[in-house]
Amino acid sequence: MIDYILFFKSLIIGVTIAVPVGPVGILCIQRTLAYGKRTGFVSGLGAATADALYGLVAVMGLTIVSDFLLDHQFWIQLWGGVFLFLLGWKTFTSQSAPFKTGESSQTISTLKGFLSVFLLTLTNPMTILAFIAIFGVFRVTGSDGSILSALLVVVGVFCGSALWWGTVAMVGGWLSSRIESDSLTMINRVAGIIITIFSSYILIDLI
Repeated sequence: MIDYILFFKSLIIGVTIAVPVGPVGILCIQRTLAYGKRTGFVSGLGAATADALYGLVAVMGLTIVSDFLLDHQFWIQLWGGVFLFLLGWKTFTSQSAPFKTGESSQTISTLKGFLSVFLLTLTNPMTILAFIAIFGVFRVTGSDGSILSALLVVVGVFCGSALWWGTVAMVGGWLSSRIESDSLTMINRVAGIIITIFSSYILIDLI
């Protein structure tokens, strides 16, 4: 029997993890405005998938995986910081016209968008600790060893995160058709600077 309360708690947790505006959020918003809601939403699904994987590790108590990620946190975050810096530079230098339906030249590969955000989200192993803390607050646990309960938590986290990114994509898609070229270029510049600042903070913090 499906535990709807557990699913609802996991859904809320997924939204809670996704909502804070960080480099991933800025990147997804920028892509939505520049390339349309489909690209923005699929990019957001990359973050949702990574969140679901970390949620699985936390709820199943997979200490081998979590210990490995935390033990190699320096190198993972170093790679993530460099990757984020490159994304920030690419965003800053991009020249985009406002997205219009049917203009394929303005779209980027949805798979590329998904993978880049997925990998970027995975470079923050501390997300596991955040999940453990939030699971404790909401009294979500997979300690009973039930695979169904664990999967329910993972699906709930994914759906909650996807719900947030879907909302962002819908709003961004509505705004994208109302943004002039000059304004979009400025948005790219600002987004690139913010992402670069985030990457610089990550890299400096590792020193």
